[in-house]
Amino acid sequence: MSEALKTTNHEVIRAWIEAREGRPAVVRDSGKGAMLGVDFGQDDEQLQPVEWDEFFRVLDANNLAFLHQDLTESGTTSLTNSFVECN
Repeated sequence: MSEALKTTNHEVIRAWIEAREGRPAVVRDSGKGAMLGVDFGQDDEQLQPVEWDEFFRVLDANNLAFLHQDLTESGTTSLTNSFVECN
């Protein structure tokens, strides 16, 4: 069974995203302030690429953690991720 991992470590987050050829992004017009996302190159008009400094500023300012999965149930590289409160 694949395990969900939770971190606030900037290096771990950046390494996970870059290993999957992703880019840091924010969700446009979320109506809730800046919401984070990861752009994996799919045509998602809701995602706006940002620099890493801005991405981590939003993460820290909103007390968020990165919830992610390294591998799928079948053992392939997973893209599953979300941003959750640090609680």
